[in-house]
Amino acid sequence: MALLEQQPQEKKGPSLVVQLAMLLVMSALAAGAAWFAGGYLQSRSGGPEEAAAAATETTTAEHAMEEDAAAPTQPGIFMMEPITTNLAEPSEIWVRAELSLVFEGEPDPVVAAAIHQDLFAYLRTVKLRQVETASGLQHLRSDLAERASIRSEGAVKQILFRALLFE
Repeated sequence: MALLEQQPQEKKGPSLVVQLAMLLVMSALAAGAAWFAGGYLQSRSGGPEEAAAAATETTTAEHAMEEDAAAPTQPGIFMMEPITTNLAEPSEIWVRAELSLVFEGEPDPVVAAAIHQDLFAYLRTVKLRQVETASGLQHLRSDLAERASIRSEGAVKQILFRALLFE
């Protein structure tokens, strides 16, 4: 009968006060680690002075590109007019492609105009899901280069992308 009279002892966990204290200690450690990591990363990136210098370099580079665009192009390179059209699917997405053609020898404006129209027609058939990934953009680039080479009967060796925007 002595066994029946004993009540099983309930296991007690840590008290609520101890749990809250541990939570505060762990939160303080996490905040401290984040503060130190932020300071370390900021010191590695150079801080605001380097960001301002990089912005100045970017502005200088943009001005140099504008001056280059106004200057005559190099022999063998033909800067095409920008191509702006909507995609096949979804039709509300627009693409603007600024391209240059690299000819083997002297550029032919008549051939370049035919290539421009061909690439325009091709971009209208492209679907957004085809170019969403890096490999998709690489395929687009190779497809455009192949079409230009075929249209020019091998006179165009490469297509240079100056800008490619999807909006």
